[in-house]
Parts: sequence; structure tokens; C-alpha cells
Amino acid sequence: MSATPTPSEASSGIVNRARALREARVAIIARPGLVGVPLRDALADAFDDWLRPAVPERPGVALVAVGGLGRREMAPYSDLDLMLLYDRSVKDVAAVADRIWYPIWDSRLGLDHSVRTVEQALAVASMDMKAMLSLLDLRHVAGDTGLAGELREKTLGQWRGSAAKRVDDLRELTQLRGRLAGEVAFALEPDLKQGRGGLRDWHALRALSMAQLVDVPDVVRSGSGLLLDVRGELQRVTGGPEDVLRLQEQTAVARALGMSSDDEVLRAVNGAGRSIAYALDRAWRQIPQARRGSRLRRRTQPNRQPVAHNIVSQDGEIVLALSADPLVDPVLPMRAARAAAERDEPLAPFALDRMVSETAPLLTPWPEAARTDFVALLGTGKAAVPVLEALDQAGLMTRWFPEWAHVRFAAQRNPVHRFTVERHLMEAAAEAAAFTREVRRPDLLLVAALFHDIGKALPGDHSVTGGLLAQEIAPRMGFSAADSTRVVALVRHHLLLAHTATRRDLADPATIRIVTDSLGEAIDILGELAALSRADAAATGPAAWSDWKGRLVDELVERVGATLAGERRPRIDTQLDASRRRMAAAGQLAVERVDELLLVAAPDAPGLLSVTSGVLALHSLDVRSAGVATEQGMAVNAFVAAPRFGSFPDVAALRNDLARALDGSLPLADRLRAKDAAYADRDGVAGPPAKVLWFDDEATDAVIVEIRAQDSFGLLHRLTGALESSRLDIRSAQISTLGGSAVDAFYVTAAGNHGIDPAQRAEASRRLAAAARGEAV
Repeated sequence: MSATPTPSEASSGIVNRARALREARVAIIARPGLVGVPLRDALADAFDDWLRPAVPERPGVALVAVGGLGRREMAPYSDLDLMLLYDRSVKDVAAVADRIWYPIWDSRLGLDHSVRTVEQALAVASMDMKAMLSLLDLRHVAGDTGLAGELREKTLGQWRGSAAKRVDDLRELTQLRGRLAGEVAFALEPDLKQGRGGLRDWHALRALSMAQLVDVPDVVRSGSGLLLDVRGELQRVTGGPEDVLRLQEQTAVARALGMSSDDEVLRAVNGAGRSIAYALDRAWRQIPQARRGSRLRRRTQPNRQPVAHNIVSQDGEIVLALSADPLVDPVLPMRAARAAAERDEPLAPFALDRMVSETAPLLTPWPEAARTDFVALLGTGKAAVPVLEALDQAGLMTRWFPEWAHVRFAAQRNPVHRFTVERHLMEAAAEAAAFTREVRRPDLLLVAALFHDIGKALPGDHSVTGGLLAQEIAPRMGFSAADSTRVVALVRHHLLLAHTATRRDLADPATIRIVTDSLGEAIDILGELAALSRADAAATGPAAWSDWKGRLVDELVERVGATLAGERRPRIDTQLDASRRRMAAAGQLAVERVDELLLVAAPDAPGLLSVTSGVLALHSLDVRSAGVATEQGMAVNAFVAAPRFGSFPDVAALRNDLARALDGSLPLADRLRAKDAAYADRDGVAGPPAKVLWFDDEATDAVIVEIRAQDSFGLLHRLTGALESSRLDIRSAQISTLGGSAVDAFYVTAAGNHGIDPAQRAEASRRLAAAARGEAV
């Protein structure tokens, strides 16, 4: 083909046709109320009407649409996918092609085009999977209908004859695409087209269906329509061929589709992507089993192995025994799910469909056998996740737990989370299974892990709301009143240990009282609660947990246990106390490091803690806790810190920069602002405003002020500076960072140990909020 011509080469006819094409598309995009299928139909009709006059009505030449235009699934800024068919008797095919392609190029619409005979098109499709998928969507637009019909018929025949052999190529193509683009179901900014569970996977399912290898469920068809609707409005909003639903466009897209919020549109996309991905996964399992099964039927009876009462394993799937009657056996689905997870085999689609349609409702409370099988399913760990997914897709999870509907496909607008809420709960239960041999009541741990976030996507504190929902769920499952109380406590307080350990001083007796008062009579679940903290974090993502956080939680649990046993345990070991006294006695600036602990000695002066924390930030050290001590006119501050990147900086370099910052020769604030700008998130989306909270009764001889804000380099430097300028003495600090959000708790007293009056609190709150925004205080 010739290269795209310049405007000077274009004739007036080409210019006029290009203008007509461009204006037709613009008019459709601008038409109010034209959304979804009507929008796609209008675009397809307009393009068809424009294309037909360019093709002569004579034998041997046909214009066909493939891809999105072939399916009549055009988005506003999609490329036109066209193929000009001809037979060998046609001598002027190049001139015909020029009359079609040149105006499209001049209109600036995207164009994917080819000129081929039927034999050439089939040859390319036989070698190129993408070409085959495109041809399967072939639709006649203009010219010789017989030629277009011939190619369509031969393409379908070739695909049906070769699809079973080419399934592995198609599977590899979809999996590679999914790895590169991520999961539509779990991404905060999903790729609607290329992502796993996106439109390309829908096209793969259609192709498998056209080969008569699988059936496409209605939920997948409706899900693909939803993705097309969202993609169409996304391109309208952005004014270009955008396929990634970014955060800043979600509200506008939701409004265009008549949805109430960005959460609603993202949840709908999550659900559609989940259904498509699940159906495609199921297809990959069905196809080889169907081929194997047909060979076995020709030779012998299938191999059926009993694995539980009325449950059989057959050809790598869990099926129902011939004698099974779901109508009189309501526990059958639990038993089948348990067998599937224990054998790491999927539930056969026909068996699952039959259990959904025929199984009688469970009694309330559940029979003990139902609870036992369901808990055993959770106890299989990672093998339980695909089984729970199958139960969820089939609608059994919401049948057994109506509360589950609140969290299905609910997005978690926190980049730390890898999954939607309901998938996070499945993963948390799987992670909790690793701790079942370490706790007294593994059954309560597993159930609490599955429902710990059940209150999300509902108004209010999700822990409180979840506790209320657990009050309904646990008794329904047949747990006793005492055990139900423990499940409720685990759900209600699943964040207690992690939050307390990272935000409070573990050496303060008041910190222990926070835990004991919160758990009350359910204090005997402390071990299960610690395991739940770890399982929750592991199911959230790698940024949600660290060895440091684990050590703090373990220490908190040990201290609570020791207190309950009447023991007292010191936190700071005497060797470090001696080190501090030695450094104070030396009376000079010094920095020493013992593993993660940094000891910094300097003459006591206002602003010292702020300057020191700023220097640590300048060296990319994340401070996790800080303790302040003074002796003989010297401040010896202790910092538990870890490098954000690479390894620990040289102690001599830290001391040198600290000396320069203290004498004013190092422009600390400017350097921190520059560093923050260099590493700031570039997506332009601001975090929520900072919150400043005061706690009067959670510390001994101090008040706790807690700042929740977006993390940045130098945040601790600015916050400590704000407190110092508010005439507050900082006794210690607990620093917690999670996914770009910081929760910093400071134990403070007023200068001279006087009370902190309302005016001083208001001043400190104002300064802290300004510091969190990066402003000077």
C-alpha cells in the first residue's frame, strides 16, 4: 500500500468526503442521551453509510468490516477495521482501495486496513491468532455479498476445524495480555480492553463459543455490554481512544451512565471483569476435559472415584454421584466444596449449576455438618479461593450469607489493597489457614477472617458495622452464643492490635489497657486476633505488613499476656540506657547506630527533634518510632528507622549533615521540599485532608495527638516542628505509614507539665494541619 498522502495531494473530493466522515462522527458523539447500544449502533450505521458509496456494486469486490466495526461495537474514537476483498479477475482493486482509504486518512480517523483475496485472508488467519479472531467478526458492508459470504463461511469452517488444536495459542495470548495489563476486577484504574477480564477476553470467549467448544453465560454477555458502555463514555469524556478508566474520569463516566457515584461505576466494572475472567478460566478447564471425555466415551466408561457422601471425582473435577439428590440434602454444596478444595479440583459446572437450582434451603441455624464442612473448606488455605470464587459466581455465597451482597465487587480505594473487598475476604481466610495449628480456636479464626471486612461498602466505621453483621452471621451458622460473641469480637476489633502496636507506646501501661478494655470478656481470643492481623495484612498486599510491624504486634500480645498473668516487663533494655547515659556524659554531638536503632545526642535546644527528623528524612530514612530523653543538658533521642531505598546511610554522613542543619549552613527545609517533589506521585490526585485527633485517656502522664495525613518526605520534620512551635514537649512518637498514608501519634505534655488548654490544642491542630499540607508553620 502507498503511504498516507499529504493534504496537498488530496483532491477536493477526498477532502469533502473526509470532512463528511469527521462531521458525522462528531455529531453522533455530541448527541445528548445517546449512550450504550444506541451510541454504538449510530456510529456503525454512520460509518456503513459513508463507506458504501466508495465501493462499486459489481462482482469480485467487497468491503467487509472486522474487529469492533464488524461486531458493531465501536467506541467513539475506535479505529475503523476494514478489509477490501477481491478476486483475481479484478484489475483496478488498488484504485478502489484508494477511494476508501484516502478520505479516512484525511479525516484523521484511525484505520486498520488490508486488501486481500479470500485465500490470502484465510492463509493469514491460519498462522496469526489475532487475524483469525478479527475475521470471526467479519460483517459485509458493501459490494459483492457472495464474496463476503464465502470468506465468512470458510473462516468459520477453518476455525471450527482447527480451534481445538489452537486453543493453547489463544490461551497463551490472553494470559500474556492479562499479565501485562493487570486484572479488570481488582484494579483501581482498570484497562477495559486489554486487562484480564476485559473486552479482549470477551472476544476470546466468543471465538470459543463460535467453535462450539463452550457456552457463553448470560452474565458474561451483560458484563461485556457494561464494559462497552463504560468504554464509550470514557472516550467521550477524554476525547480520544482511551481504554483505561482512570480515577479522574470515573465520576464523569458514572454521571454519563446514570450511576450515582464513581464507586458504583468501578464496582460494576469490577463485577463484569470478574465474570468474564471466571468464565474464561472455566473454559480453559472445560475444553481439554471435553476432548478427553469424548475419547473416553468411545472406549470405556469414565473413571469415577468417590470422595465424600454422594460426591465423586471424575476426570479432574468434582461431580455429584448418580444417587445424589440436592433437594433432600441441603448440605451437599458444602460437602462438594470441601471435597473440591481438599483435592484441589474444580467443581464441575454442571454439578454446580444443579446444586444452585435444586438444593433445598439450609435450616437456621445450620446443621453442624454444614458448619463443619464450610469451616473445613476455609481451612484448606489457598485451595479454597477458587472454590469460594465458584460459589460466589454461582450465587451460593449470597444465598448462605445475604450480607455478602454488600461487599461483592466493592472497590477498595487504597493502593495498598490488591483485591476488591469480597476477594480480599477470601484471600484473608486462605492466609488465616496457615495459623490454625497455632491458635486455640481455629474455626473462629477462619470464620472471622472471611467476614472481618463484611461491614465495608456500608455507612459508618466498617469494624463496628461488621461486628453488627457478625452478630447475625455467627448464630445463623450454628455457633453457640459464647462462640458467636468471640467471632463478633474478632470482626469488631480486627484492627486493634496492628493499630495499637504501631500508634501507641508499648511501654505505657495505658496501651495495655486499650487492648484489655476493648476485648473485655473476649480477651481469650488474643491469639486468634494476632493471627487475624497477620492474615488480613498478607491478603491486603506486601505494603501492609513488615517485620517491624510484626515484632510490635508480637510484643504487644506478649505484654498483654504478661499483664494478665500479673507480670511486668520492661521495654528498653539496660544496655541501651547505659549507652544514652554515656553519650549524654560526653556532652557533644554524636550519632550511633545499633541495627535499626539510631541514638542521636546533642545539646538540648528547641527544635532539636524536628531538625534531627528532617536530616533522617533527607537521608531517606523512614522513622517508625522516636523516644526523647534529656540528661545533663543533653538530649539523647532514640529513633527506630529503616531506609526507604537501598541500605542504611553512613553514620558519619548523618552526623555531618546534622551539625550543618543545627548551625544553619544546611538549608534543610529547601532540601526536603526538593526531595519530596522529586519523589512525589505524579498522578495529580490529592489525598484526603489531614485529620488531627486528641486522646486524653490513652497514655500515662501525657496526652496523645494523632495526625493522619498523606505521607511525604519531611512530614515528621514538619509535624515535630509544628508541635515544638506550639510549645508542646514531645515525650515519644509512634510513626505508621501504609500505602502513602501516615498515622503519626505523639505523646505530648505542655511545657512545665501544665495541662494543655483548649486554646493551645486549637493552635497545635492548626499548625499540624498546615504542616501536613506542606506549609510553613
